[in-house]
Amino acid sequence: MTQPLIQPFAALRPPLRFAADVVAPPYDVLTADEARERAAGKPWSFLHISRPEIDLTPSVDPHSPEVYAKAAGNLQRMLAAGVLVRDRVPAYYAWRMHMGAHTQTGIAVAASVAAYDANRIRRHEFTRPDKEDDRVRQIEALNAQTGPVLLAYPDAPEIDAILAAVSGAPAAVDVTADTGVRHQLWDIVDAASIEVITNAFERLSALYIADGHHRSAAASRVAASRRGADPAAHHERFLAVAFPQAQMQILAYNRVVTDLNGLTEEAFLAQIAVRFATARSDVAVAPGRPGEFGLYLRGRWYRLQIRPELVARDDPVARLDVSLLGDQLLSPVLAIHDPRRDARIDFVGGIRGLAELEARVDAGGMACAISLFPTSMTDLMAVADAHRIMPPKSTWFEPKLADGLLSLVLDEEGAK
Repeated sequence: MTQPLIQPFAALRPPLRFAADVVAPPYDVLTADEARERAAGKPWSFLHISRPEIDLTPSVDPHSPEVYAKAAGNLQRMLAAGVLVRDRVPAYYAWRMHMGAHTQTGIAVAASVAAYDANRIRRHEFTRPDKEDDRVRQIEALNAQTGPVLLAYPDAPEIDAILAAVSGAPAAVDVTADTGVRHQLWDIVDAASIEVITNAFERLSALYIADGHHRSAAASRVAASRRGADPAAHHERFLAVAFPQAQMQILAYNRVVTDLNGLTEEAFLAQIAVRFATARSDVAVAPGRPGEFGLYLRGRWYRLQIRPELVARDDPVARLDVSLLGDQLLSPVLAIHDPRRDARIDFVGGIRGLAELEARVDAGGMACAISLFPTSMTDLMAVADAHRIMPPKSTWFEPKLADGLLSLVLDEEGAK
């Protein structure tokens, strides 16, 4: 029996009266200290499950067996208190996020591990084994997937219309997280609607991972270790929320660098001018188009424009701004050849704004900062369709999904 691309599932989630207490940022956007501070005085925060090291002494290794056992214990504590409850019937869940003027509406599903393994659910990033290991241990300890993978689906007016109709009714859950993002959920439980949604997704050629490569890779590993004769088993699915690609919002992922590779300011700018048209700017530079960059150097902003002949238009990876920056500036001028491992470079999510770049440089810890134009969903999908990999830190998606509002239990013997 072939597993459908998506299926409904009976979510583990907080009753409405506990939703605001439980909702938490994704496990991987906070340091342990930030998570500890965020959960202080909040016994039902999902951070006690997603970041259980906050309930142990700071000296404990966050990847020790004690930490995963604590996660399982905290889950059982919240189940016993009725803070988390398992739905009685499988459902899809429409999920709308509001951040400022931006709104996007998607659908929470149990996505097929087989489709991920076959690259029908497509990826665009490498994963790190240590981070995969962490998620595998977390899933096994909880017997549940608690961090939803953010997916994008290509243009599909039929699916968009279904979600618009469903979300026209009052929401079953309406909560604003401490991040300022408002999350609304609607249950889709009637069999006819479930069948229409399942079939509509089945007609799609692919889904695309936007955020959650380690979570999806870990789910695949857990499924492989548990695999038996039943392809419909819960462990053959992973928790995901799919949004229309046209509604996805990608912010810039900017860079800061510790030194100029022994160059003077004048020599640095001269080498840049070989590959970029360079002009001083009286204001902070937020690039307005592909191929444009901002450079903040010793209290001054410069606008850089890549020379057109250096852009490989027919290569979906090489033409990305993050690739152009690496190939034409970071590597040849600053000798940063492997941004994934080089300690001389750091990355600043666009949500922090250009003021954060100025602050990092002005504080003296960084020699310069570089602002980028955001990668587009079209470019991301082109890379994934070509079975290629984007450079590290190419995309910063906002808003981010919340942890705790929906979890996927892996079998009927799990949390109820």
